[in-house]
Amino acid sequence: MAGPSLRPHVHWAQRHRELYLRVELSDVQHPDVAITDNVLHFKAQGHGAKGDNIYEFQIEFLEPVEPKPVCRVTQRQLNITVQKKESNWWERLTKQEKRPLFLAPDFDRWLDESDAEMELKEKEEEKINKMKIESRVPKDPFKHLKKGYLIMYNLVQFLGFSWIFVNMTVRLFILGKDSFYDTFHTVADMMYFCHTLALMEIMNSLIGLVRSPLIPAVVQILGRNFILFVILGSLEEMQSKPVVFFVFYFWSIVELFRYPYYMLSCIGIEWKPLTWLRYTVWIPLYPLGGLAEAVCIVQSIPIFSETGKFSLGLPNPLNVTIQFSFFLQIYLIALFLGVFVNSRHLYKQRKQHLGPKKRKMKRHDASSL
Repeated sequence: MAGPSLRPHVHWAQRHRELYLRVELSDVQHPDVAITDNVLHFKAQGHGAKGDNIYEFQIEFLEPVEPKPVCRVTQRQLNITVQKKESNWWERLTKQEKRPLFLAPDFDRWLDESDAEMELKEKEEEKINKMKIESRVPKDPFKHLKKGYLIMYNLVQFLGFSWIFVNMTVRLFILGKDSFYDTFHTVADMMYFCHTLALMEIMNSLIGLVRSPLIPAVVQILGRNFILFVILGSLEEMQSKPVVFFVFYFWSIVELFRYPYYMLSCIGIEWKPLTWLRYTVWIPLYPLGGLAEAVCIVQSIPIFSETGKFSLGLPNPLNVTIQFSFFLQIYLIALFLGVFVNSRHLYKQRKQHLGPKKRKMKRHDASSL
């Protein structure tokens, strides 16, 4: 013959629209909670006052409630929220006047009727104020159009740099070192396209379409375009040098992770391996890319000095010519300053996305669920 069922300790509190039940059971397994004919039926395996057993109870509510309770299980207890069908204050929880022995007030959440009315009024006022604030903020009618543009921009850039990277990699495996000498003639058109299109990133930052800071974007994009169009594009003697391969290769590898990261960010997706690559790959590649660009400039200085290309001749009687090669020597210093500025910016972003604070926040969010 089965013995009497075990009942857990249950604490309750109420608001005008809700009932709160806290069941004192830890390590709850297979909870069965349902409301039929205005009676709450509870049964679960858990650790309570009588050890690890099956506990159950029933409560017939004083007034009608909604038949769909909401349960939340934690390691120490089980919380049940029940919606009242009508917003009012009950004089007690159960239909029977005598309170069941297993039931007690939850003093952690208990409020009398006046306090509950004040709390309800404050929530309603807060909701109204929030609606007023939201109504003052104009809705952006072009929000979806902007998002679509950013997704397409990042997708096109990703495809372009992927083509460059794959083309150079395949040629490297097939031709070996011989592929170094015609890199420019093989991928220059696509590199021109991608870096011309990249000028839009400066415009995006200027008009507030993206939250990226303006200075790092200007430094990187204008610096790369200077190397591509002025140093390499204007000097045929530079186009067959092996350094071109390394400049293009370092540029394309960085963008293989940057553009898909931003593309997924536009639709609210964060893929952790991609985030790690986005904020880690730059650590070796930015200094190496800066070094390759510097070599490119150093190798071009004698050519510009010999040809006099882009040199500025002042009118007589001064009869002085400012050599473009002199400007390049000054630009070398600016190049390494630019690498420092961008590296510092990316280091801050890396700490923000991958640093200890970020991991601590994630652990806190997980523990609060």
